[in-house]
Amino acid sequence: MTETTTDQEAESTDTESTDASSTAGNGAETDGFYAEIEADNLQESLDSVTVLVDECKIELAEDQMAIRAVDAANVGMVDLSVGRPAFESYNGDGGLIGVNLNRLEDIIGMANSGDLVELDLDPRTRKLHIRFDGLSYTLALIDPDSIRQRPDIPDLDLPAEVVLETDQFKRGTTAADMVSDHINLRVDEAEDAFYIEAEGDTDDIDLKLGREDVIDFTAAPADSLFSLDYLKDMVKGMPKTEITAQLGEEFPVKLHFEAAEGAASVTYMLAPRIQSD
Repeated sequence: MTETTTDQEAESTDTESTDASSTAGNGAETDGFYAEIEADNLQESLDSVTVLVDECKIELAEDQMAIRAVDAANVGMVDLSVGRPAFESYNGDGGLIGVNLNRLEDIIGMANSGDLVELDLDPRTRKLHIRFDGLSYTLALIDPDSIRQRPDIPDLDLPAEVVLETDQFKRGTTAADMVSDHINLRVDEAEDAFYIEAEGDTDDIDLKLGREDVIDFTAAPADSLFSLDYLKDMVKGMPKTEITAQLGEEFPVKLHFEAAEGAASVTYMLAPRIQSD
């Protein structure tokens, strides 16, 4: 259940995280943060992250709010940046805070479509005040030092690139889920086509998308096997839009798309399952 209080009540009753708000760690030092953003845009941006992690560090940069996190198994990574155009008002100073994403999403989930959400960080108490439509919530923050370090994005040579609709990619993962818990993403240069494939104990599926079926296509050697559970979660975090998939041979896949009416940028990276001979 999501707790709702006035600011004054929350200050006296919110004891979550063992007063982590007052011991937030050196990485979280900031002079304050204030922003206003439509609930839909904030929810859509957070959705892209919560499919992989429950808590994360949020960078309150001067020009954007950014999250980069990796799941506990070091298999999937998400890189989110929400630029100034997504906000009605934005004032960040480059500080860093730790947040329980599930609780934050529960709060934002109570807002109506079109509600303007205020995010106001109190640098003294190290708590985030969230306000919309007469409701006020004070969220205790997490010590950023207790959260996994932001991962580096590896510099990979991924020669194949496919730009397609989210619905096309979702169709392939849904079909694959009927026969297997793994999914193969492959480019056939001879056929000039992108394949989404899965092989089960008794049944197989493949979805072939030729150059004429997708928005853009750069054919190059690419053939990698991935955990379907991770890809299904990533698809859940994608709005109805177009995605760019970058692939190689037994390399991670990068999936890039925009959210928040184009003002947010999201990149997923998923490590492959190396196939033994």
